[in-house]
Parts: sequence; structure tokens; C-alpha cells
Amino acid sequence: MRFEMTLATADDTRRFGRRLATLLRAGDLVLLSGGLGAGKTTLAQGIGDGLGVRGPVTSPTFVIARVHPPLGDGPPLVHVDAYRLGGLAEVDDLDLDASLDESVTVVEWGDGKVEDLSDDRLEVGLQRSDGLVSGDYADESRTVSLRPVGSRWIEADLAALV
Repeated sequence: MRFEMTLATADDTRRFGRRLATLLRAGDLVLLSGGLGAGKTTLAQGIGDGLGVRGPVTSPTFVIARVHPPLGDGPPLVHVDAYRLGGLAEVDDLDLDASLDESVTVVEWGDGKVEDLSDDRLEVGLQRSDGLVSGDYADESRTVSLRPVGSRWIEADLAALV
């Protein structure tokens, strides 16, 4: 099962992240995939806004992982950028499974690296339109696809998001 929608702007991507956050709870693993500039961090920012965590949520490329504590009663957000990680052994060094149960964990570039952390995960693919003009995107739109894995996500009302 897969759900797909088009988001016209970066602001729409953030708004989608806020809506997605309404479905998220402690223990959830969300994998974000897509090319450079596809909107992975923008989506994570929306998720952080929706969860009500201390921010700002920025790309953790150089620190690999950032924990954003909740401002209220919700779970913390663990935001990971696995781009520079060489494989499962380096992911294990981050000890993400230690905080997985009490946090929402969002991993950019986690394909093939973090799937073993949980039997249940939401895989979110982002793909920019081909509107590249002179090095700039004239068309900000992107396609977002949601692929639920495991009973937690197969039972979630993802259709309400699209």
C-alpha cells in the first residue's frame, strides 16, 4: 500500500509535516528519502512544529543526530541525518534504539541503514519536479509518497493526510 500526493511549495511541505505529526507518537520511526533539495529537512521542520519541540529543526548533517526536547507533554524528536554514515555499524554507534521507544525518530538518508531499528516504520519519499531552470528550481513542487511498514502504520489513517 502506498499513498502519494503533490505539494506545491516548501510551505506546503512544512504544513504536511505538521499534519503528519498529529499521527506520530513515541516509538515511531519515520524514514525520509529523496535527493538533495527534495525537502527532507523541510518536512522534518514541519514534524517538529507539529510535535511542539524546542527548535529550530535544522539539518543535522554534520552532527549526525539532534534531540529536540518537547515544549509540552509530547515526545522528543530525534532527527538524524544518516547520509555520512557508512552502514549499520555506524548507525549502531548512535545508539538510536536506546531512545526509540520514548521519542519520535526521523531519519534522513536512512534507506538500507536503519530499517532494523523497528518492525514498524513509515517510509516517506520526496521527489522534486524537474523544474530546474538555470540552477534554480522555478517549480518548487514535489511528490511525496508514504509507504507504511508494519501493523502500526498499516492501521494508521494515512489516507486522511493525502
